[in-house]
Amino acid sequence: MAFSMRGRTQTALAEINITPLVDVVLVLLLIFMLTAPVLQSGILVAVPQTRTVNQLTEVHTVITIDKDRNVYLQDKLVNVNELAGALSALPATPDTKRVVYVRADQSVPFGAFASVMDAVKSAGVTNISIVTRPVEK
Repeated sequence: MAFSMRGRTQTALAEINITPLVDVVLVLLLIFMLTAPVLQSGILVAVPQTRTVNQLTEVHTVITIDKDRNVYLQDKLVNVNELAGALSALPATPDTKRVVYVRADQSVPFGAFASVMDAVKSAGVTNISIVTRPVEK
């Protein structure tokens, strides 16, 4: 398609430039990749690294201890002294055994971790797992 303007001929650009579209899509992909692990749990915890790590396949009850020693049941802040009652008040799972995962920041002292474990045991939970991440090579 050509048209003339006072003796000069110009052609119209008929191609669509998709480079800006690709740039925007890649930036959005990067943002989602970085925020997806945080969306899994709104509480930031630097869990310790171990060599043996199993992937979680189902959603279970998660207790989190952050670096300030705050205790969360799922994403809800609870007092350590009320943790056993809050665990007992959760709806029963179809399994006869309830599984509880404990996520603790690696800077949490062992005493705080032990008090949470004691509260979980006093709620009658016997199947307790500790959440870790794989060792980076």
